[in-house]
Amino acid sequence: MTVATQTLPVIGHVVGGKAIETAARYQDVFNPASGRAVARLALASKAETDAAVEVAHAAHRDWAATPVAKRAQVMFRFKVLLERDADRICQAIALEHGKTVDDARGELGRGIEVVEYACGAGELLKGEHSKNVGPGIDAWSEFQPLGVVAGITPFNFPAMVPMWMFPMALVCGNTFVLKPSERDPSASLIMAELLAEAGLPAGVFNVVNGDKEAVDALLAHPKVKAVSFVGSTPIAELIYKTATANGKRVQALGGAKNHAVVMPDADLDAAVSAMIGAAYGSAGERCMALSVAVCVGDAVAEDLIAKLKPAIAAIKVGAASQSGIDMGPVITKASQEKIKGYVDAGVADGAELVVDGRAIAVEGHANGYFVGPCLLDKVTPEMSVYTDEIFGPVLCIVRVKTLHEAMDLIDAHEFGNGTCIFTRDGEAARYFTDAIQVGMVGVNVPLPVPVAYHSFGGWKRSLFGDLHIYGPDSVRFYTRRKAITQRWPSSGIAEKTQFAFPNMAR
Repeated sequence: MTVATQTLPVIGHVVGGKAIETAARYQDVFNPASGRAVARLALASKAETDAAVEVAHAAHRDWAATPVAKRAQVMFRFKVLLERDADRICQAIALEHGKTVDDARGELGRGIEVVEYACGAGELLKGEHSKNVGPGIDAWSEFQPLGVVAGITPFNFPAMVPMWMFPMALVCGNTFVLKPSERDPSASLIMAELLAEAGLPAGVFNVVNGDKEAVDALLAHPKVKAVSFVGSTPIAELIYKTATANGKRVQALGGAKNHAVVMPDADLDAAVSAMIGAAYGSAGERCMALSVAVCVGDAVAEDLIAKLKPAIAAIKVGAASQSGIDMGPVITKASQEKIKGYVDAGVADGAELVVDGRAIAVEGHANGYFVGPCLLDKVTPEMSVYTDEIFGPVLCIVRVKTLHEAMDLIDAHEFGNGTCIFTRDGEAARYFTDAIQVGMVGVNVPLPVPVAYHSFGGWKRSLFGDLHIYGPDSVRFYTRRKAITQRWPSSGIAEKTQFAFPNMAR
């Protein structure tokens, strides 16, 4: 260990309302723009993770018994504090993730929208009541919390994705253990601090930083009743199989290969403007990133490329600390090399490299993990640049002859996360939205991420589990429905024993 490493700040955990920094294992947290370590992260052991679950379990009874209005009030105060400390959160994200501060503000804002939705818990958790379903018999249903629930979140949205999970879990009366990405952990710790300031009791929300050992402990612990996960498809599938085998409720959101169909009647200027941000924003490290443009007709492809090339050339790549930057680095050196490898493979497979960002250099940041925007034309479905989720700033052009051919192409892909169509034709748009086998669909909207009062989730191998994340599905995921039937017989009235199965209509 070098002297420089020894002097780095240590990032630990928050358990039971207390900051904990001790650990047997540590790893560095890097600034992707410089390639330099900025902190040391304590990695929780199985024993430490289990202890956090026990703390959450001990806090559950009182929190579940807290009136829903008081739980919602915590979320109201939390929202105000998030807005107050937005700059601090976004600067931490920019430092550890590498995305621009404006991009970080965008993700924080979308996370705050879920907090706002959670503030309506009193309405969302109302049960159903039916009076006199039988003689003197009333029936109702209510939503009861599960207990301890866990969230395992990715590096690409260190504030937003955790807020897709814990605000709704908490207002539903659960306690929460969050295992954020070890790449950019600071945002989660700031949110834990703000929740405590908002009045959340100690132990209700806990953050455990770690790697596979911490994840495995959460998946195995019998007191963890549900697990929410966002990440790659192979890991999502493993999380789903392991946690369900251990009797847990699971929603595991996986990978994506999001297609945009460009019709001959599309407004290409508007489409290019939208596609540039959707394909290259956040260096393509979004599960909803636009990675394939399916052009209906060669003429559409040629015209689209002609407009994309100058737009791509105008993208400013650099460190988040620089002003006027559109796109930052990717998360790690390994990701940088992987993305370049995909572009290499695409060229070797016969794709035409229209824009090459592999050798981009950012002045003053020679060791940063930068990949410039790349554009590949004449990509075909058997190429790895088409089949795989690259998770980088790479846009592929696929050429087809008809809308039906475009839809068959999309439907045949293993992922079904997001898609969109650029067109002026309402009939084509309606047919596309009705028939396409994808979970989230946009019309002239390249990133069709649902607002907080709808739910987010894909189809096919982009989602493992029955319920989508946040929105109405989150109430169903984080609660159990209990049906109650109650009778108070009138006094002094003798009743005969009935041996037939009860029928309320008789």
